[in-house]
Amino acid sequence: MSIKTSTQLTIARSAERGYFDHGWLQTHHSFSFAGYFDPANQNWGALRVLNDDVVAPGTGFGTHPHRDMEILTYVLDGELEHRDSMGNAGVVRPGGVQYLSAGTGITHSEYNHSAQRPVHFVQMWVVPRAKNLEPRYGQVDFSATDRHNRWLTIASGEAGVTAPIDLWQDATAFVARLDEGRLAKPVRAGRFGFLYVATGEVTLGTQKLGAGDAGRIEGPFEVEVSGTGELVLWDVPPMPESAA
Repeated sequence: MSIKTSTQLTIARSAERGYFDHGWLQTHHSFSFAGYFDPANQNWGALRVLNDDVVAPGTGFGTHPHRDMEILTYVLDGELEHRDSMGNAGVVRPGGVQYLSAGTGITHSEYNHSAQRPVHFVQMWVVPRAKNLEPRYGQVDFSATDRHNRWLTIASGEAGVTAPIDLWQDATAFVARLDEGRLAKPVRAGRFGFLYVATGEVTLGTQKLGAGDAGRIEGPFEVEVSGTGELVLWDVPPMPESAA
């Protein structure tokens, strides 16, 4: 069950997520998505979707549409193949990030590139600051060293923040592979932080978090985490009025 440790931090446990086993796909939803709906759990600030997916070899998501959403896919293990209606194609490998700004509308497909091994990834959607923006696509490959025991900024639309992927939102995404020491990151007043443990076990403040657990943060708050695991951290504004 969720544990509210303070007015700024709530721990959301893995077992509370929506879960579906489709045979070819095992998927966990941190927020309401598809067949999982909870009116009290539809977003955390501008972060609208965080799905943790494992796709079987040689299978995947056929061509489908998106619009008015910033979509990041972070590959943990295996290879994810992408094709879209703008003519982009690529394969994202462990540590790599695929970015799709759906804007006015785009269709794409996502398949496991391997016929032998599953692919494991986290897909995250952020609501953009406005509707009907220009669609964009990008892919960035990162090494394990890039995120080893440090926060790696992978995407941002915040003024003054340098990132390889630009977002149409005042939001920033970080990843880290932690196996020693401690990582810290402040979340400012009026902002929302979301720390997701993709693998491993870490301590956030005084709370133990395992794979699939998350910390939902309301700033001001200092995120302090130690342990061993693959981590994703979002720093987002409130849900924009354009999403209403």
